[in-house]
Amino acid sequence: MRAPSAGSCAGGAVARWAQSAPPDALAPLPARAHQAHAGFAYDEEINHRFAIWQGDITTLEVDAITNTTDETLLECNAVSERVMFAAGAGLKEEILTRALECRTGEVTVTPGFRLRCRHVLHTVSPAYSAKYHTAAETSLHNCYKNVLYRCGELGARSLALCVVNSPRRNFPPDAAAHIALRTIRRYLEQNPLPQLVILATSNASDAALYAALAPAYFPRSLREQLSSNVTASNEHHERRIRIIHNPHSHNSPDSTEDDASLCDEDAAVEAAAAFARACAPDTQRLLAPVSAPAPYIDRRLLDDHEQYERLLRRARTEDLSEISGIGCLYQSGVDRLGRPVVIFIGKWFPIGDIDLDKALLYLIKLLDPIVRGDYVIAYFHTLASSANHPPFSWLKEVYTVLPYKYKKNLKAFYIVHPTFWTKMMTWWFTTFMAPAIKAKVHSLPGVEYLYSCMPRDQLELPAFVTEYDMTINGLHYFQPDTNNT
Repeated sequence: MRAPSAGSCAGGAVARWAQSAPPDALAPLPARAHQAHAGFAYDEEINHRFAIWQGDITTLEVDAITNTTDETLLECNAVSERVMFAAGAGLKEEILTRALECRTGEVTVTPGFRLRCRHVLHTVSPAYSAKYHTAAETSLHNCYKNVLYRCGELGARSLALCVVNSPRRNFPPDAAAHIALRTIRRYLEQNPLPQLVILATSNASDAALYAALAPAYFPRSLREQLSSNVTASNEHHERRIRIIHNPHSHNSPDSTEDDASLCDEDAAVEAAAAFARACAPDTQRLLAPVSAPAPYIDRRLLDDHEQYERLLRRARTEDLSEISGIGCLYQSGVDRLGRPVVIFIGKWFPIGDIDLDKALLYLIKLLDPIVRGDYVIAYFHTLASSANHPPFSWLKEVYTVLPYKYKKNLKAFYIVHPTFWTKMMTWWFTTFMAPAIKAKVHSLPGVEYLYSCMPRDQLELPAFVTEYDMTINGLHYFQPDTNNT
């Protein structure tokens, strides 16, 4: 037997699964009966690398622990509240300062701060829908798989793996337990790290459920292996989705269920995971570009965060003076709640005379330090013409490239002096391309309406804006200072 890996709590060392005796350990085994079994094989070494434990995951002394959360990494549930509290203010500051995010089925890593671990692996469980159960199950499988792969990449010898599916996600507990146990077993069969995976449950009902199902995936004897109701063949077909090139070909007598030409397992799994992210409420709010998730070990393309970081590095190094010199985009004070106000002057945005790629870089350079907290935008369409209307392809690119923090922390988008065209295009864009910010967009007929949410001395506007405003709205809302008269 291997030497024990690290893994203990305040009450002592965590008992390995191999140390729990099966009820039929001494029962006789029929000759050669085990050769007919197609399920998970009895393996004492693997059993020694697995444990089921009930308690507070933050008390475990391991290299890494898992936190189940939402895409902002700030969701409040039984596990995340313990993790955030035990880690101290440093973890939340890290999340907010770096604007960390995590999409459904994927993993984001942070330091452990005041926790007893070196790493915290945050992952986001999908919401369960019976209609799209296959997609949700595949996405949950990706949560566990990506956590395990990421843990191995970090070189962690021990991992405390929480029950990822939180109650608010409506996942059937038994289905989620099968997915977790199956994924852990498959991973341990093929990878040496982590040396110990502790499945940490926070309540007795979860602990009892996982302990009851674990023998199907981690049999502790040949007899227990034979009594398993879950077979490798069943597991294999559960994770496969048939992709039939000819919709009538499956009726052919020559077709078989295992025909490789009819099933692309990898493509199906990734498609199902992407579909699960699209169905998740958090993803609906994000409206981020859909890209199929892959295990960390196989990922070759830049993800959205890396793409944004690359653009941010360009924005900080390239010469953007031709855009900044226009003066169409700038910060102008704060509103009555202390939130920065970003001003955009539509008339000063000459679409035909500027490099739109550099315009995007300047937008990122200006907004990146601002959007780490709440902020508002005021767009002035005053005297703007068709020559100032950005193409929809560029607007879509901007909305796609900018990460979740831009949408989440934007609290209001004011459009001052809108035209009928502006109102129609705004409705179309926020309805079909950017519904996540639709409720935050407000059309205002005059500058005076901004004064209810921001002091007038905080607004620095070009003279033509106030002059135009006075011609259409009059002077009734301007209150001259009479104290010195």
